[in-house]
Amino acid sequence: MTPTRVVAFGGGHGLSASLRALRHCVPGLDLDITAVVTVGDDGGSSGRLRAERGGLPPGDLRQALVALAGDHPATRRSAALFQHRFAVAAERGGGADSLAGHAVGNLLLHGLTELLGDPVVALDHAGAMLGAVGRVLPMSRQPVGIEARVRGADPDRPDEVRTVRGQHQVAVTSGTVESLRLTPAAPAACAEAVTAVGAADWLIFGPGSWYTSVLPHLLVPGLADAIVSSPARRLVTLNLVAEKETLGLSLPDHLDTLRRYLPELKVDMVLADSKAVADPVAVERAAESLGARLVLAPVAVTDGTPRHDPAALGAALVPVLGADR
Repeated sequence: MTPTRVVAFGGGHGLSASLRALRHCVPGLDLDITAVVTVGDDGGSSGRLRAERGGLPPGDLRQALVALAGDHPATRRSAALFQHRFAVAAERGGGADSLAGHAVGNLLLHGLTELLGDPVVALDHAGAMLGAVGRVLPMSRQPVGIEARVRGADPDRPDEVRTVRGQHQVAVTSGTVESLRLTPAAPAACAEAVTAVGAADWLIFGPGSWYTSVLPHLLVPGLADAIVSSPARRLVTLNLVAEKETLGLSLPDHLDTLRRYLPELKVDMVLADSKAVADPVAVERAAESLGARLVLAPVAVTDGTPRHDPAALGAALVPVLGADR
């Protein structure tokens, strides 16, 4: 039997949670996992490298690779090295230096891209170093900017709508995002990502920062076309709580934004934590408007923090992804 081919879209911690959950599915399912990652980050170490040396921001790509790293002790040590961040001056008791705050994996990915001349080749090489059980691809080979029209970005002018530029600024805005766009407006989709989407059995969206990690994929024309035309089934995993960029956005609103930015999108299943859904009827109706069935399951950690538990999320995904096997 051929493996179930799964493509997961996102970035940052949300995509990492999804990929770790898929790893937990592996004993019960034979999965071929591909992560397609946003490339709009402009904050922290990624933003510094992007501004100083160009190329793709590596942070979200690094986190996806680490989430898929193999279980051999040597690869786990390599994964820990990828995540190691050089201390800032105050922590070392010395003066500032150019390495402070950089993650080793970010520098390594940037160096591999310069050495090999192609970010996809570099990611495949890094994946081999980590014994990754899947493939990590950028949504585009060119970095993108994220811009939003935000109402009330200035608390003193709650009715004013202004443009907020940059992934970091959009993510921390205190206003209400009214529209989202990429710069350039139509970046070229990564060809390997388009191929993976066309060959997939399942496409998974979320969890993650909705405006800065999930929706950007739908704004890349070539990728959006591939998502719509793919024969794959589609699953949306909803967040546990609203993030700063989505304050005031209900769970049904999250689903409505998918249709707003890609009207042709059809979804087969929506997965949500049973305790995070205050109004199951409203979420079910929003899911049905996309053609989806709502599945409720306990997928959060049990300590009360708003984080998905990879083992619990993986357990919820097994019967969903294996339904037709």
